[in-house]
Amino acid sequence: MPLYDYICQNCRKRFDVYLSYADYGKKPVTCPHCSNTDVKRRLSRPRLLKSDESRIENLADPTALEGLENDPKALGRMMRKMGKEMGEETPPEFDEVVDRLEKGESPEEIEKALPELGDESSGEE
Repeated sequence: MPLYDYICQNCRKRFDVYLSYADYGKKPVTCPHCSNTDVKRRLSRPRLLKSDESRIENLADPTALEGLENDPKALGRMMRKMGKEMGEETPPEFDEVVDRLEKGESPEEIEKALPELGDESSGEE
């Protein structure tokens, strides 16, 4: 059965639903978060299957790593690319750090502004 991506118009949360081709468009879809039926189908972006090996090869290009220690904007772009290449959702903290790097803030400035990111005692084990 195909997997369809929806967003609830009430609580604005995304969710997936498995529906057969026969049920799609006929069977009502309900938000699993708030039980509302006012939902809208989202078009998923195409997904390409890549092996972990090919993902790492794409990220390990030595020319892409040159000069990153002196260029926060380039470091931010590389980190954003790495996040997308891994194909997983990134936490909001990652996005905040990357946004700050892309604006030109140095890693040291970001670390001073967000000390909780470097605090390993608050992390999960």
